[in-house]
Amino acid sequence: MRVLVSGASGLVGSAVVQALVRSGNDVRKLARERQTGKTQGNGIAWNVETGGVDEKALKEWGGPDAMIHLAGESIASGRWTKEKKRRIRESRVETTQRLAENLARVGGVKVFVGASAVGFYGDRGDELLTEASSRGTGFLAETCEQWEAAALPLAASGARVVHLRFGMILSADGGALAKMLPIFRLGLGGRLGNGRQWVSWVSRNDVIRAIEFAFDQSLVAGPHNVVAPNPVRNSELTKELGKTIRRPTVLPAPAFALSMVFGEMAEAMLLSSQRVIPESLARSGFKFEQPTVREAFKASL
Repeated sequence: MRVLVSGASGLVGSAVVQALVRSGNDVRKLARERQTGKTQGNGIAWNVETGGVDEKALKEWGGPDAMIHLAGESIASGRWTKEKKRRIRESRVETTQRLAENLARVGGVKVFVGASAVGFYGDRGDELLTEASSRGTGFLAETCEQWEAAALPLAASGARVVHLRFGMILSADGGALAKMLPIFRLGLGGRLGNGRQWVSWVSRNDVIRAIEFAFDQSLVAGPHNVVAPNPVRNSELTKELGKTIRRPTVLPAPAFALSMVFGEMAEAMLLSSQRVIPESLARSGFKFEQPTVREAFKASL
């Protein structure tokens, strides 16, 4: 198939592109327009302000059969100032809606696989969460709901739309784990807050496989939690990381200190509890290669 991918240079996107090419697909990267309005190589120019894509390039290519949309402002870098929150929302909601409207107008897209996050569920304590669970409260939950709704123009055009709600993606190459490793390797790591908050995680390898699965399986549609079937408490996650790299994990980061440094982001991402399971993926027949956090750390490290 002809597949258009946004966020193709990111931690997940770069590996997705390689996997799709290996499977024999014709892949083009959706790239932000340069000042000249052109892109190089196999890129398709994308104006993020209007959502417009280079229609001439699309027609010369033959038009996309599928779209995998992974682009978005990082939510884990720095404090959530008013401006930072505006960029997070704009890069997910408005940008996705404009892109969906333009692709629906161009026509031909049969499958749209879009990123979302388990932040949809908010801070839920020990509650076991599935795709049938209600939306939580707070900035992330509201943003995720609007992010998923932004693809409605493509659904209305007849495309099969899949929303992949990612948990913490474990990879030594980027994301949360890459930021944790230098501290833990010095023996200075430990639980966050009281460590009782649930962490829904997934190995990058299984993320790539889940995206390919959603892309290939014609009956997969709607929201799907992309998390391993065994969520763990933060204290267990940090303990297993220490075991894997053979370092002690006895220095906790107090909740008040995290809140002072990171503000609202700490409450929403580091200290909130989300015990999420991949019910829809399991029902569809997907099997995880790294179902436990110990296996995920070993595979990544």
